[in-house]
Amino acid sequence: MAKKKLDQAVGVGYRLSSHEKICAERMNNILKSIERLEKKVADLSDNVSKGKGMISVLVALGTIAAACIGYFNFK
Repeated sequence: MAKKKLDQAVGVGYRLSSHEKICAERMNNILKSIERLEKKVADLSDNVSKGKGMISVLVALGTIAAACIGYFNFK
């Protein structure tokens, strides 16, 4: 009986070490995925900032154009 318990302990140790390897690989994959997502979020944030800047420029140009058209129509 003691020998069977010893074999089971070795089997459990083997299964545990293989489980740890699988978990380590999963964690590495998760970390890589998170890094890619962080990079994409940073790129999207930059694009949004550029878009907001472009919209403010277009609004300013539109305001100037409307002011010029209004000035010349009333004069």
